[in-house]
Amino acid sequence: MLFWTGRKGYDVASTMKVLQITAPGQAEWKDAPIPEIGANQALVKIHFVTTCPHWDLHIMDGVPMFADHKLTYPYWPGQPGHEAIGEVVACGDRVEMIRPGMRVAVWRDGGPYRPGCYAQYAPWDAENLIEIPGDIPDAGIASLELAMCVQVSFDQLNQIDAVRDRRFGISGLGPAGLIAVQMARAYGAREVIAIDPLPQRRELALRLGADSVLEPGAADWPAGRQGVHALDAALDSTGLKVSIEYLMARTQTAVAIFGVLREMVQFTPEQWYGGFSLIGYGAHNRLAAERALQLIIRGALDLTPLVTHRLPFSRYAKGVELLRQKQAIKVGFAV
Repeated sequence: MLFWTGRKGYDVASTMKVLQITAPGQAEWKDAPIPEIGANQALVKIHFVTTCPHWDLHIMDGVPMFADHKLTYPYWPGQPGHEAIGEVVACGDRVEMIRPGMRVAVWRDGGPYRPGCYAQYAPWDAENLIEIPGDIPDAGIASLELAMCVQVSFDQLNQIDAVRDRRFGISGLGPAGLIAVQMARAYGAREVIAIDPLPQRRELALRLGADSVLEPGAADWPAGRQGVHALDAALDSTGLKVSIEYLMARTQTAVAIFGVLREMVQFTPEQWYGGFSLIGYGAHNRLAAERALQLIIRGALDLTPLVTHRLPFSRYAKGVELLRQKQAIKVGFAV
């Protein structure tokens, strides 16, 4: 049993299980002390965690997610887990909005250099937690943090009226792209076109609200920013130069880049003429998390179909391999 005595810690020795990536390609589900929390933190008993595919693949492969992200191993315990729900079991002295017994989701990643949620218990800054209704299934809410991230891009697009009553395209039907399909529909797009090379992901996009799906082939959809076949606006969830420029050549008003951009993208005189906008990514914020949560509550956003596989943490390496082979969209781990 866990006993909490405030900021000083526990009055009994307690241990938990935590996942730690010890070297590229190697992960252990092992015993560790239950972490103490700071004055502004809450200790969360984790119930369900979903993979964030790019993070999991990069860390398991020993490749930095961002250019300035230095990797050392063993990696931080519980990382890179951050899409999680659970129950608050203790709060620091300065925490006001979160209380023990509350069901919460992580709405903002606290960063890589701290304990993560691939664990039975995780310390989390209370400001990055949000209370969630008890009737939403675990798989339907664990990825709220990703939904918040996608919402940030839609907030940017909505500011320029680029979604409602528009012909809207989404390139890349990984987890973010499949969320974007549903958000485009929820925010009133006249037509939603989803683009991906994998037929099973195109089929899922149709079930989640896309009007039509396409393979990313120039022969099937010639370039052109005007006419009935052009998009009004679009979102790229891949971050790939080829995908972004493919959309830019077929979109009249704006393309928002959600995927992590690592390459130079060419902005041509054709895009310059006619008021085209290429939109970078915005800032994570709680208001975006609350908007995404409201979409889930009212049934306009369903995260459950994204969790295609469920595994125990002892098979974490298998889960990452499923992501690598694109057999899984997300893997869920119950603790």
